[in-house]
Amino acid sequence: MKENAKVAVLGAGQMGSGIGQVFATAGYSVKIYDLGKQIFEKSRNRIRASLEKLESKCLVCEKISNIENRISYYAKMEKLQDCDIFLESVFEDFSIKTSIFCELANILTESSRVATNTSSYSVASLASCVPWPEKFIGFHFMNPPPVMELLEVIRGPRTSDETFDFFWQLAKKLKKTPIISKDSPGFVLNRILIPMINEAVSALQENVSSAEQIDAALTLGAHHPLGPLALGDLIGLDTVLAILKTLQNNLDGSKYAPCPLLEDYVARGFLGKKTKRGFYEYE
Repeated sequence: MKENAKVAVLGAGQMGSGIGQVFATAGYSVKIYDLGKQIFEKSRNRIRASLEKLESKCLVCEKISNIENRISYYAKMEKLQDCDIFLESVFEDFSIKTSIFCELANILTESSRVATNTSSYSVASLASCVPWPEKFIGFHFMNPPPVMELLEVIRGPRTSDETFDFFWQLAKKLKKTPIISKDSPGFVLNRILIPMINEAVSALQENVSSAEQIDAALTLGAHHPLGPLALGDLIGLDTVLAILKTLQNNLDGSKYAPCPLLEDYVARGFLGKKTKRGFYEYE
């Protein structure tokens, strides 16, 4: 892979924007793909706010404008064809992800390296959508990507050693700490974390305590930096629900059954920070 490799991030949402920021901060030229101007403007604002916050803590080593200038936005897939690394980060919906990869397949070459940021779906099933599955891998960032150190690296059944080694070293170049996970639903973190959030929602539904007190129990009693309900709001309750359903469908159904209150919140559009209302209200 050439030193000045170009990176394409498919998806300009919360995770895609954060991933684009991580690559741009590491010096890569980044193209972010999504549906249009309104989404792009939200992404730019999100990245600017994140960079300014990091700068205020002296965690950015160069001018914010330099990092932003490495990021460009495109609504046409063919504009990504000069990229070397492709990383999918659209909403956690299998049909959306597979349609993206089927379209992406038209511009890939044998030298392209392709990764998915899926938090729960099978890497093997997504790899089947691209022409060179040996160049495909799971590369799962945590939320928010610019801050969280962990990066899960998940091999598919046909992922080559060369592809795995490339992405393992890439994680280190991005100043992340990679861990290996088997291609199993939820991988490592979400298999443990998402059921914990679901259990906190159940405790709230059963009036065990208030949202604030439930979160305090975990922050003060287990030294978690953020309580499970606040964390669910940060991730997005629709995403939490989608991951739970994947775990439920592929593992022990009763063990991973979503709490009815979680399903109710999602149905009512209370998705957390991105809609300014979840278990808490946001300005």
